[in-house]
Amino acid sequence: MTSLGSARIAALLKKLHRDAEEADRTLMQTVTAGMGASGKTLEQAAADLVADERRNYRAIYRGYTDNYLNVSPTYGHFLYAIARAVKATRIVEFGTSMGISTIYLAAALRDNGGGQLIGTELEPGKVARARANIEAAGLSDLVEIREGDALDTLKDVGDAVDVLHNDGAFALYLPVLMLIESSLKPGSVILGENAFEPQYLDYVRNPANGYVSQSLPIDEGRGNEFTVRVT
Repeated sequence: MTSLGSARIAALLKKLHRDAEEADRTLMQTVTAGMGASGKTLEQAAADLVADERRNYRAIYRGYTDNYLNVSPTYGHFLYAIARAVKATRIVEFGTSMGISTIYLAAALRDNGGGQLIGTELEPGKVARARANIEAAGLSDLVEIREGDALDTLKDVGDAVDVLHNDGAFALYLPVLMLIESSLKPGSVILGENAFEPQYLDYVRNPANGYVSQSLPIDEGRGNEFTVRVT
């Protein structure tokens, strides 16, 4: 049995996904209604958000203190599978939120025989809740959550990184990648959840930069990008 299949983690994830759906329902309804009223596509709305984030991403995400903004169960299982496939022992996650994706990734570390996940989260309240959820999953010994701006907290991630999970402010995906690029070894995987930012996509899809990259047909429409470091 995998760690994800254990009664403890499976029950916790089921509860967290249920709680997340309830907490984010109004926000999702508001976003959908706004897109309908404006006639904008998801990509156009995301481009507007990226532009706003570039002006003040801290203020924007402080407005989401009580929102989970989490990965789906399908994508969570994909995260687990990728971390197992590359035999990851060191993972970096930008945008921990309440720790749902962190649990999927840390469970993979447990089943790989151990390792370290460095997560980072801007909001202190979310950091506290993520740590509590990770402890409830029995995975705290594998996880370090750094509180603060990722451009500060991820300046030093130590040894080689096997997986980078980008799931925070869209406008920071490329700056975060650049911060840890020197720690990515050939075969490392970079996963971009809601990777709508054109500069990020242009960078990882350009073979001259040492990556191969393509969109993922998982949770289609959410802009998920799968990237591998090849040099």
